[in-house]
Amino acid sequence: MTPDGVRAAYDAWAATYDTSEPRHLRDLAAAVLRKQDLNLSGKSIVELGCGTGTNTVWFAELGERVVALDFSEPMLDQARRRVTSDRVRFMLHDISAKWPIPGESVDLVAAGLVLEHVDDLGPVFKEAERALRQGGAMFVCEFHPFQQLAGLKAQYVDPATQAIMRVPAFQHDVSDFVTAGLNARLRLDALDEWRYSDDAPGAPPKLLSLMFVK
Repeated sequence: MTPDGVRAAYDAWAATYDTSEPRHLRDLAAAVLRKQDLNLSGKSIVELGCGTGTNTVWFAELGERVVALDFSEPMLDQARRRVTSDRVRFMLHDISAKWPIPGESVDLVAAGLVLEHVDDLGPVFKEAERALRQGGAMFVCEFHPFQQLAGLKAQYVDPATQAIMRVPAFQHDVSDFVTAGLNARLRLDALDEWRYSDDAPGAPPKLLSLMFVK
């Protein structure tokens, strides 16, 4: 499995990403983000894996400056059409490589439904720690490891063939996220698991979220 395989999948998915089903997991992730007490007024934000800009719009409304990173040019094309705020700068970049962000210049790093596509979490968390100001936070909301263990992955329908295409992903346990943050000298402030409102009692959680503080 290579980053190029993930990139190719999102390149192909970009045109239909916002309208394709199922959307409920993406909608849940967006709702979880908006439940956080982030106090973004006047803050500088880095968004990892911004995709088509659904959350970028929200960050731009509340924050002072947003740098939105993604390594799929077609996804960024969609995001640029959606978000025209002069507070946002979109950048084509692989988040597993060193970020084009100055050290200690950011108040929030946000990663949503992107780290399942990163093999080694360590460099991402270390870059977050480098970029964050003292007192800044890193918020992570990802596909729950239970769902990965059940064999579920992000998927889309190829518009040309109508075949179901599954996006390459790496298995990460809850401890992998926690350890990567702690090893980067970040403090774990909160860890939550999220289900759909109509899930049956005892249903496995769909999303995992973690808040780290520098």
